[in-house]
Order: sequence, then structure tokens, then C-alpha cells
Amino acid sequence: MSETQRKSHLTVIFMTVFIYLLGFGIVIPIIPLLSRDFGANALEAGLLLSAYSLMQFLFSPFWGRLSDRYGRRRILLGCLLGESLTYLLFAVARDLPMLFAARLLAGFFGASISTASAAITDLTPPKERSKGLALIGVAFGLGFMFGPAIGGLLAMWGKSLSSAPHFQTSFTMSWVSVLCFVTFLFGCRYLPETRKFSDAPTVKGHRFASLGNFFSRPVVGTLMAVFFVSSFAMASMEASLVLYMGDKFSWGLREVSFGFAYIGVMIVVTQGLIVRRLLPKFGERFTLRLGLASFTLGLAGIALAPNIGMMAVAMTLLSVGSGLSNPSLLGSISLLSPTEEQGTAMGATQSLASLGRILGPAFGGFLFDHLHPTAPFVGGATFALLALLTVFSLGLRVPDTARQEA
Repeated sequence: MSETQRKSHLTVIFMTVFIYLLGFGIVIPIIPLLSRDFGANALEAGLLLSAYSLMQFLFSPFWGRLSDRYGRRRILLGCLLGESLTYLLFAVARDLPMLFAARLLAGFFGASISTASAAITDLTPPKERSKGLALIGVAFGLGFMFGPAIGGLLAMWGKSLSSAPHFQTSFTMSWVSVLCFVTFLFGCRYLPETRKFSDAPTVKGHRFASLGNFFSRPVVGTLMAVFFVSSFAMASMEASLVLYMGDKFSWGLREVSFGFAYIGVMIVVTQGLIVRRLLPKFGERFTLRLGLASFTLGLAGIALAPNIGMMAVAMTLLSVGSGLSNPSLLGSISLLSPTEEQGTAMGATQSLASLGRILGPAFGGFLFDHLHPTAPFVGGATFALLALLTVFSLGLRVPDTARQEA
């Protein structure tokens, strides 16, 4: 395969993943509001978000093994078509059981992101593997940035067309379904097959054994635990934030969608611009500490903000903190892991992040319902502070490679 053809195939895979994640970004702010319309409490709204991550955690290896046997293209296309039908179920849902069914199905088909990662590894030589896989992260960031904004615009359009109950959300979900179907048609025409059919038996991964192996290594295991805690803290505030903003500042779907879009913009700017300037000057150790400190202040600031202006400051601190700490954590874990275990180390770390996204929304929803509306943010800030203190306790054992090499 020529270099031009390889880059063309990578571009098509990137566009397929980006458009899929755009739909994911549109839906995130809608879920808590729609569930409340159907009588859900904050815990149930959190469980709706957890359900998606649970299905991804369970079925990512399933789709990966299936794509090893039958090829990447047909798995990705089948899951895109499934996503389209799932969002139609969202559009017609009028009670909580239907919402949970739609959310579980969305997570089941959405777990095929692992197959997209496998397709990228098929196309990239070892020396460019990490750079190629970064495309998934870029697609996720852009989807989270543009998705909520597009969702807000669709909600405004829907509201101008009808004031009937649930029309805004049904209208928006229908467009997400159309978006997934258009992506499916795009893939049918342009998505390449990167792996041929094979009768060879596939090997099942031993995820928990792998995690145990890494946790037995003092610094790597501790940094993986920090990554889990930060993912948990972030996820615990997501569902509760939508409900909190609605109760305190009377925000509806439009305002919440644009608010999430702002978070996405700040994370993309931080990871794309600020991190690249900070790491060569200060290294991973300082950047990680700065990021976790900003993340902690942002979560605490949400609970304390008396007005929209201060809330904007808190959300900026939160977004910048997340954008600084995540790359520094992943980079440190990679630097401390042997070359031959890079893929395993990253897979284990992302599994922990998925676990944090499973448990976090339910935890935040429980605190919102049973303690106080600000409790999810205070709780998240407490966990983030614990992560920060843990990193400080590691001292010089956290790498400083970027600054030293610069």
C-alpha cells in the first residue's frame, strides 16, 4: 500500500469516528434533562450515563475479537447502522425503561470504537502507531466540542417548530439518527477493509490479570489509580451538572449544550496548544501537579459559584485542569512502562477510565439526591485533591522526560 493510499484510508477512518462521536457529544447534555422529564431522580439520570460506559467496558473486547476474525469494515458498518436505529429508539422513548434500553444499545454498538483503533493499527507501522492512535483522541475531543453546540442549535430549531412536550429532544435525536445513517452510507462507499477474513482462533484478553500486574508496580500502579480517580471525579459531576444548572440558574437544553461545548473547546485548546508549550519547559511532573490542582479548584468552584460569571471561571479551571493532567498522566505511565508493553499499559489505563465513567455518574447522582445538590462537586473535588496529594507523595519518581529532552 502506498503512503498516499494509507493516509487516505486513515482520513476516512478518522472522519467515520469523528462523525460517530459528534452524535455522542450531541446526546450527552440531553440525557439528564430528558430523564427528569420522565420522572427520573438524579441517581437514575447518573445510571443512564453509566449504562453506556458499562456496555463499552463489557463489549469492546467482543467487537475487537469479532473484527479480528471477520474484518474491521463490516463490524464498523454494522455498528453504525445499529447506532442509527438506537437513536430512533431515543427519539420515540416516552418512559425510563425505553431510555435505558436505548442507552444500553447505544453503548453496545458504541463499543466498536475499539475496532476503529484496531483498523488504525492495521494501517500504521510500529514507529507511527502512537501518532496514529492519537487520531481517536482528537476525534473524541472534536466530537465533544462540536456535538453539544450542534445539539443546542438543533434544540433551538426544534423549539421554533413546535412547543409540544418532548418535541425538542425527539427532533434532536432524529437528526442524530440521520447523522449516523449518513455516516453508514459514507462508510459503505469509502471505508476500506484493513484486515482480511481469517479462520484463526482469536485470543481473549485477560483484562483483570493485566490490571493486577500493573498495580503490583509501585509508581505505574499508583499513577493508574490516579487516572481512575480523576476519571471518576469528572464523570461524577457530568450528569449532576446538567441538573444543578437547571435548578440554580434555570438552564435548559440550549444553554446546557453550549456550556458543554465550551468545556470541549477548552480541553481541545489546552491539549492542542498549552500542553505542548508547558511540557518542554516544565516537564510531566509539574504539568501533572498543575493540572490536578486546577481540576480540584474547578470542581470546588462549581459548588461555590454564586453566579454565572464565577461558574464560567470554575468551568474554565476544570477544563484546563483536565486538559493538562490527562496527557501528563498517560505520558508518565507510558514512559515508566517497557517498550514491549506499551499497548497493554494503555489498554489497562483506558479500562480504568471506563470503570471510572461507569461508577462516577451513579455516585454523583446518589449524592445529588440524598445529600445536597452541591455534594457531587464537593465529592469530586475531594477525590481530585486526593489524586493531587498522591502525585506529590511520589515526588521525583514521576517522570520529567519532556523537560530533560528539551
